[in-house]
Amino acid sequence: MSWAEAKEYFTKNDIAILPVGSNEQHGPQNPLGTDHFIAKALAEETAKRTVVLCLQVVPFGVSSHHKQFWGTIHISSRTFKEYVKEVCLSLNYYGVRKIVIVNGHGGNLNALAELARELREKSVFVSIFQWWSEASKLLPKLFTPEERRHACAEETSLNLALHPDIVDMGEAVDETTRESMLQSEGITIPLDTVDYTASGVFGKSTTASSEKGKMVFEVAVSKLVEHVNSLKKAKVEDLMQKPKV
Repeated sequence: MSWAEAKEYFTKNDIAILPVGSNEQHGPQNPLGTDHFIAKALAEETAKRTVVLCLQVVPFGVSSHHKQFWGTIHISSRTFKEYVKEVCLSLNYYGVRKIVIVNGHGGNLNALAELARELREKSVFVSIFQWWSEASKLLPKLFTPEERRHACAEETSLNLALHPDIVDMGEAVDETTRESMLQSEGITIPLDTVDYTASGVFGKSTTASSEKGKMVFEVAVSKLVEHVNSLKKAKVEDLMQKPKV
């Protein structure tokens, strides 16, 4: 868009889509940019189907737990949150009151959820979409639990569907994760990915296929389109914080 085209959009619309991800290891078979590649593809396809503006993807995220694997570029939760916040406030300057963040990396969620609450106090409504939640709910039998974890068959399948030229299935591995003796229900401990896996794969990745990836992509986009269309129709005043009772 030129600035003149942006003006035309913002004077008629109060909604935008912002994809965010990470640049971190996804096993030996997947590109480091997996999370932001997927978020970008989901956001752009949804934008086309809903005629809503899609911004450029934010490629770096909260990924310090992957740092022992070469090429992982991570930023702090505070920096990530402030960066996304300023992007959202820039949109708000042009009248955007509804923002859908398409998040490709689970490690970003805490920062994004905290940001969404802060921005609602500033009369900006932010929702956060994560594709894997919908895929497991809408396609429960497509993958086993060990195929749905980080860098496993489900994620690799999406990559094969979207960017087959940068996935090397000859390097795909299956690995049973190591468990810490300190790990138990209700206990959180500050371990890194390398404490659990030598390859970066948290289960089974060799069963990935582009056909399965296309199915995941379509159900995720369909759900996201449904949400964006609902948000477009929603009245801004109904989305804002309620007054004291």
